[in-house]
Amino acid sequence: MEVISRTACFGGTLQRVRHRSAACNCDMVFSIYLPPQAASHPVPVLYWLSGLTCTDENFMQKAGAQRSAARLGMAIVCPDTSPRGTDLPGEHDSYDFGSGAGFYVNATQAPWSGHYRMYDYVTRELPALVEQNFPVSSGKGISGHSMGGHGALVCYLRNPGVYQSVSAFSPICHPSACAWGQKALSAYLGEDRNDWVAYDAALLIGDAQEKLPLLIDQGTEDNFLTDQLKPSTLEQACIANHYPLNLRMQEGYDHSYFFIATFIEDHLHQHAQGMGLV
Repeated sequence: MEVISRTACFGGTLQRVRHRSAACNCDMVFSIYLPPQAASHPVPVLYWLSGLTCTDENFMQKAGAQRSAARLGMAIVCPDTSPRGTDLPGEHDSYDFGSGAGFYVNATQAPWSGHYRMYDYVTRELPALVEQNFPVSSGKGISGHSMGGHGALVCYLRNPGVYQSVSAFSPICHPSACAWGQKALSAYLGEDRNDWVAYDAALLIGDAQEKLPLLIDQGTEDNFLTDQLKPSTLEQACIANHYPLNLRMQEGYDHSYFFIATFIEDHLHQHAQGMGLV
């Protein structure tokens, strides 16, 4: 591991770290915020998954989460959104596929299967690395925005007992039925839609083996609300399966980090409750 930068923040430290990833077969960078409490004892971790075009830095620079995380005693880890430096054919041609758009899946199709294994990276490799090298406990929560909200829901639903809390902002709730999801899933996983089910929260929720309270915030002025995000589809699946969903439609808010910054404290508090911090 190589620490790229270390910055003091609200009594704790914000670090960017580069390491060689076995899952993605390339160098990966993640950001980690350690609250002041980590100087004296291990603290639980919130994993934040970012959206299309983002890196590990967007959330740390724009969400304003460190103040609350420092008060609550919670670490935050932000991975990148895709492998980098692989330069596969077509990887950099569009914003919604390839670079910055790993969709948190394990690709099965060439040439993507050699590197685009973000699901294993987020659920297995990165937590193991963080727990081995930083003063954190095994307590975990997961959240994210847009493509990252999709990733957070899928990682939680497929790994019962691993996370103590879950939430999302403007998640892609039903990727099998939207253009972003169809483009990514068909290329990464192939054309058989049965293989897409494992990465579609609206289709997974009915088989949920645990039912942690799910908080989702969605802006009513989000340009992607109807065509890409489809929260009503997830809401109907939750109703049908008696899953505890708190879907808050926030009047006047869009898809930006101004929206996330407005409501991030509510999410951190819910994660703190799940982790036993409050």
